[in-house]
Amino acid sequence: MHAFDFDALHRLGLNQTLAAQWLSSPAADHSQLMRITELQRDCLQLHDGRDEYPARALPALQASLHEAGSGLAVGDWVAVEAHAHDELWVAERLAPSTHLARRANDGRRQPLASNIDTALLVMGLDHDFNLRRMERYLALVQAAGVMGVVVLTKADIGQDVEARMAELHRRLPRSVPAYALNGLDEAARADLAPWLGLGQTLVLLGSSGAGKSTLTNTLSGSALQSTGGVRRGDGRGRHTTTARSLHFCLDGACIIDTPGLRTWRPDADADSLAATFEDIEALARHCHFRDCQHEDEPGCAVREVVPADRLLNYHKLLREVRRSQQTPLERKAQQAKWKVIGKAGKQRSQDKRRGER
Repeated sequence: MHAFDFDALHRLGLNQTLAAQWLSSPAADHSQLMRITELQRDCLQLHDGRDEYPARALPALQASLHEAGSGLAVGDWVAVEAHAHDELWVAERLAPSTHLARRANDGRRQPLASNIDTALLVMGLDHDFNLRRMERYLALVQAAGVMGVVVLTKADIGQDVEARMAELHRRLPRSVPAYALNGLDEAARADLAPWLGLGQTLVLLGSSGAGKSTLTNTLSGSALQSTGGVRRGDGRGRHTTTARSLHFCLDGACIIDTPGLRTWRPDADADSLAATFEDIEALARHCHFRDCQHEDEPGCAVREVVPADRLLNYHKLLREVRRSQQTPLERKAQQAKWKVIGKAGKQRSQDKRRGER
């Protein structure tokens, strides 16, 4: 068995559950445990708690993950073998404790990060402010078993900061921590201290220009991540982070910075996603009909209390989840169904116009 230094690996985020999984694995007899800190196409960067090394994944592993509809992600713990010329190859992946992914347009799963304890959901207090998007981010990380913490950046230059924070608290469940801060200020470390302890792993998620890389630099005490401004006029960000990468925080945690998310289609089942809208779930128990969809049914207890925009967001996410779980054949059948419905509607409109002449 290769030397196993739990203290060094704990600094990288290894916990007791993952350590037990590794020690009971046959791979522990002939491989070394490392964590993926960066991934660009087929090239990986791995860390063993002391040093970083380049590596590649064995084709057999890539094939098995592809067949399972998955793939390697930053934050994964992997079994590493040294082959000829001391080249390092990733032979196996430990089953992640948590995994964040999104769905592509064709339904394929695109990994974002693995073995995450907390997701810092970053949104700027400028033109980036969008409560519906924040609800989406929060629902999707919670559905994956990851705690979400809302971080509103640019508090020093933001617009209507107090009013927007009040609006956020009215919209989101009270149990969700939320902070307005300046990502350049060292005080951000104090605000986020409960999630920055040794052995913790965080991921930053948000749109381009929200301040993720700036916050990463502040929490890690470095300037490794390049940062850029936003475009004039629309406040849209410039892409300064082009690949997901893991960094060490000054307080002991690991933090994964990610490129800006333009879209994030759900990778969750309908039940787990619905459970993240806890206010809707609680009110739904008082609806007149047990299978109430909270649309136009009489006696709906949800529509009377939940803001219409939040309820609309809830329905949209559920539709996307159900669509992402369809097989290609089911997706084609649904498209054909709506095509027939569309043609029938068009024909009725034409017949009605002819009758009016």
